Order: sequence, then structure tokens, then C-alpha cells
Amino acid sequence: MANEATLAAGDASPDALTPALRALVATLRLRPHRALGRQGLGHHPSRNRGSGQEFAQYRAYESGDEPRQIDWKLYARSDRFFVREAERESPVRAWLLLDTTASMAQADEARPGFTRFDAARQLGRCVIEIARRGGDACGLVLCGGAGLALVAPGNGPRQRDRLRHALATTTPAGEWPHADVLAPAWGRIARGDLVIALGDFFDEAAVAQLVRLAHAGREVVALQVLTADERDFPYRDGRRFVEPEAGESLLGDGPALRAGYLARFTAAQRGLAARFAAAGIRHATHVIDQSPAPVLQALFGGRAR
Repeated sequence: MANEATLAAGDASPDALTPALRALVATLRLRPHRALGRQGLGHHPSRNRGSGQEFAQYRAYESGDEPRQIDWKLYARSDRFFVREAERESPVRAWLLLDTTASMAQADEARPGFTRFDAARQLGRCVIEIARRGGDACGLVLCGGAGLALVAPGNGPRQRDRLRHALATTTPAGEWPHADVLAPAWGRIARGDLVIALGDFFDEAAVAQLVRLAHAGREVVALQVLTADERDFPYRDGRRFVEPEAGESLLGDGPALRAGYLARFTAAQRGLAARFAAAGIRHATHVIDQSPAPVLQALFGGRAR
């Protein structure tokens, strides 16, 4: 539940990336795990098998294969035709899926001018820049009380500006949309596309939709955004706690509630991580009082083992 005092949107700008964050983003790439048909990564996030330069494997000769692809030395040893398959890099088609429900407007008491949504938009801008630098197509899906808004995937500076504008002009409100409202977007996300979801994942319907996408052959990366108050529950007095989407409230004493809250919160986080892992969804958590660099590095930096 959100603290009533922290529901207003903040005054921080999510449009400005620090020099250090820009320098980090320049080293990152979108790297789908399923690019090679297995849970592992190549040099670039997406690879197709073809007649490129980097050797991948042998396969049996099939009618229509070019004779120059046959490995004649292997034929001399085995008396069978085998074709050398190579891997060539290909662009990724990514979708940034952003939770725009009311709970995203929550902020910490220590920093009321910077909301969860501000942090999510900053992460989203980083993803957009990573895609642009890698030559990958990136689209946007906004899911909240206003329903569904979609920017089709594209690349280049103009696409980056379209995505930035959509992020900058969105205000969090309402609840997670019904599945019927989201159906048009899910139909646009093709099998093999990379979906990078940003949200608090407190809505069961949101988590269920991500699991459904993963089971339908879309690769999903879930980047959870939490406030420090949710992590620490630092309240030292009595107050009213308000659930921002349903409007339900609870009167309680902070110190008396803290131990029980933290136990339930930890259990819920473990359950969410297990559920994502079971669906093959990569998952990371960002708390808004921390730098976004570690989660970006963990998800988009270096090779997977």
C-alpha cells in the first residue's frame, strides 16, 4: 500500500540522463536469450543462421542448398554431404512495456519530488538509447487507467524522439487494463520479439499477462521498480496507508506493523521471482533511491554464460 503523503507526481525530470549513465548506455546492447534457440547469448542480441562469417554448426545437406556451402573435407571423411551453417547478426525488435497505473505515481517520503514513474521513464529512456545505438527497432506500449497507447517499433533519431515524447507526456492513473483492452497490443508483438516490461508488478493481472506473453514465445524481461519506503518500511508513527488504485485505506502504527509487513513483502518478492523464473522471464529489481546502472548492466551488459 502507498503512503498517502507520497502519491503526488514528482518534480524530477526523467528526460535527463547523467553523463555517467550515458557513458554506460553506450556500452550496452539488447541481448535476447532465445536468439540461438537456447537459453544463452551470442555476441549480439539476435542472430540468424545463414551464410555469415562466424561458424555455428554442421547440418545435413538439403535440396536447394548451394554447393559452395558443402564442407568437402568432411564429405571426404564421412562420404556424406554436410553444410556449414554460420551465424549472422540481425537487428532486434523490442517493445518497451510501461505500467502507467496509479501506483506508479508513488514516491518516497525522503524524496517526494521523484516518483516510481520518473525512475521507470529514466530506465525506459536508457532502453530506447541502447536500441538506437545497436540499430535495433524499439516500440512502446503504455498500460494504465487511460487504457492502451502504442507506438509501433522503429529505429533512428525520429523514432527515438517519438518514444521520448510519449514517455514525457504520460501521467500514471487508474488500474491495469482488462485483458480485452490489451489484446490489440499483444497481437502486434510477434513471436521472437523482445519485451522489456517496467512496473511495480503489484497487479496480478500485469504479472499474468507477462507470463502469458512468455509462454506464447515472446522473450520477456521484467524490470521491477520499487520505492525505498516499500523496501524499508521506515514509518515511525501512526498514519493512514492508502492503496492508490482501489482507494482502500488502513490506519496503523508504523513500528507495530513493520515486522509483519517486511516478512510479507519478502515472501511476495520471492514468489514473484520464482514465478518469473518458471516462465523463463529474466527479472531484475531497481529501487528508486539507487543508481539504475547496476540493473542495466546486469540485463544488457556482457555475455551470458
